[in-house]
Amino acid sequence: MNTFDYARYDRIRPIRWCGDALQLLDQRKLPFQSEYLHLSSFAEVADAIADLVVRGAPAIGIAAAWGVVLAAAEVSAETGDEALPQLAAAMQRLNDARPTAVNLAWALARMRRVLVGAGGDWRERLAAEARRIEDEDLAANRAMGMAGAALIAPGSGVLTHCNTGSLATAGFGTALGVIRAGVAEGRIARVFAGETRPWNQGARLTVWELLQDGIPATLIADAAAAHLMSTGQVQWVVVGADRICANGDTANKIGTHQLAIAARHFGLKFMVVAASSTLDMATASGDLIEIETRDAAELLSHRGERTVAEGVPAWNPVFDVTPHALIDVIVTERGVVHKPDAAAMRRLFSGS
Repeated sequence: MNTFDYARYDRIRPIRWCGDALQLLDQRKLPFQSEYLHLSSFAEVADAIADLVVRGAPAIGIAAAWGVVLAAAEVSAETGDEALPQLAAAMQRLNDARPTAVNLAWALARMRRVLVGAGGDWRERLAAEARRIEDEDLAANRAMGMAGAALIAPGSGVLTHCNTGSLATAGFGTALGVIRAGVAEGRIARVFAGETRPWNQGARLTVWELLQDGIPATLIADAAAAHLMSTGQVQWVVVGADRICANGDTANKIGTHQLAIAARHFGLKFMVVAASSTLDMATASGDLIEIETRDAAELLSHRGERTVAEGVPAWNPVFDVTPHALIDVIVTERGVVHKPDAAAMRRLFSGS
């Protein structure tokens, strides 16, 4: 029997559906302000996704699903088939808000399928599907947490990158769910988190989340990761993913690729944890992924104050691709892939 204390390790919910509006915890203001934005239209949801009010591939998909529910209130249609063309523009705007995270397109595709052939209750069916997407993500995260933690030897140290916890999902988290489960089971003795420039998700969000659960975590500068690995204090790097390709290549927050390279150099294990909704078996390899590039101002300033001399340009890709050859294991709620490659991915996910 599973006796895991979720009441202790699963307290945070970044997404709240209120029946006629969506509340999103504004992650730009954490850790010093916990403020939920009240969004009553799909356009506000799309803007919130683009502006990083909500972030993390699973959470983005869930928010977009509820955005479709809000869009449904703005159209007049008797059936789901009639509603589909009227909702096309709203779904496209939601899809365009963050192009790299495959969960966004995946969730919207599920919402479209619900409409096909739906009768007069099509709005209720949309809302029920959005709720299923959210509930399934939470269940998947809990399953992945247990599966990933089981691979880690007792007393290990781990390093994580960006934020992959409750704030990035429906709850519990992906990579951070593994860390939560590993700490609770005595497998993980030390947790380190990189700051994750330029938005500092590790510094602002990850260590804050762990603090809420009473889990000690040490923050490091991104540039200190390789040195940390050389000291023997960590045995695993545990990260999430925004997209997993058919050959096992993964797209994740910028800086993940260099962590994988350093981990291989120092003999550490590298684990990617992501729900099967993150799989993109239609994309053969990582070099085919569209990598989102954001405003250079995010690198040139901090909290609205410029920190770099005028006239200096900046390049600000948000994600990078980690080749499957640098990944030891991919953990999903549908199973674990050791030494991922195209053949191993097909064996587990051929129906995806």
